[in-house]
Amino acid sequence: MRILVIQQKRIGDVLTSTIICNNLKKQYPDATIDYMCYTNSLDVLIGNPYIDNIVPLPHKIRKNYFSLFKFIFEIRAKKYDIVIDVYNKLETNLITMFTGAKIKIGYYKWYTTIFYTHNLKRFDNNAQPKYGFAIDNRLLLLEPLNLDKSKLDPYPKLFVSPKENEETIALFEKHKIDRSKKTIMISLLGSEKNKTYPLQYMTKVVEYVANHKDVTILFNYFDSQIEDAKTIYNACSKETQEKIRFDLFGKDLRSFVAIMNQCDLIIGNDGGAINMAKALNKPAFTIFSPFVEKNIWATFEDGLKNISVHLKDFRPDLFTDIHHDEIKKNHTSLYQQLTPELFKDKIDFFITSNT
Repeated sequence: MRILVIQQKRIGDVLTSTIICNNLKKQYPDATIDYMCYTNSLDVLIGNPYIDNIVPLPHKIRKNYFSLFKFIFEIRAKKYDIVIDVYNKLETNLITMFTGAKIKIGYYKWYTTIFYTHNLKRFDNNAQPKYGFAIDNRLLLLEPLNLDKSKLDPYPKLFVSPKENEETIALFEKHKIDRSKKTIMISLLGSEKNKTYPLQYMTKVVEYVANHKDVTILFNYFDSQIEDAKTIYNACSKETQEKIRFDLFGKDLRSFVAIMNQCDLIIGNDGGAINMAKALNKPAFTIFSPFVEKNIWATFEDGLKNISVHLKDFRPDLFTDIHHDEIKKNHTSLYQQLTPELFKDKIDFFITSNT
């Protein structure tokens, strides 16, 4: 049996959808499980024993109809028995439809019955999620296959090789990281400006973390974000700067994963870094953008190991009778109202409880 799982988009989406592959392989160990995603997310799939083949969909193929249909017929030649389309956009609708698979599973939209044999309605976002709707809705896609629900594992996983661990331990030693202290990663910046907590506020968050004894702080940022990272670092007190190892950071996804695997917990902006930390079973404190729906991406929220904050937690009145697009448009002014003082006690509780 050959199964194809399709998940385009960002790192967090791709990593989260691996739970579909993980559960399929556990219950169908002899099946071949292939995973299709964009090339910029391939690194989070490295070493996953539940995925047999990764099928990258490069940007240049997507932007050319001739190349796309050539790609579609190459996929058709693989003769999949089951296709699960998590992305559920026209591009993947077409890929799914033309595979020739007997079972084609996706989310319901008014037009999707021509593409899928099973059209499943996502959970109502106003309901109470079990694990977070990002997880719940992906597990929903497994229902037509009648898997043993008692054996379903909802947790995404990342895999770090012994070599990666050894190299990172050596890197920590080079930067004189005292392993008797807790190493805290701070995800300074979001994937986009509208998902990035204001820098002056993030500086206060860094100060709150540094106020705790026996901690070492690492910053998560890419080379392209170094100026914003320096802005935060330079605004910190001298005492806080002494606890920060500014030059120790992941220059690519795999190096971040290996570094995060040696850290004790993560605090910061919602995004790929938080999702990767959770997949490494690290405690996570997440700051959500005002326009992100917390009940979707606040996964495994338990008030202890996984805690998150959203402006709506403190000012629900600001979200009454307002459309999502309007919230996104006004994210800057809304972010300004999510002051760090509102959740300082939550950060202190999180650090104390997990160190």
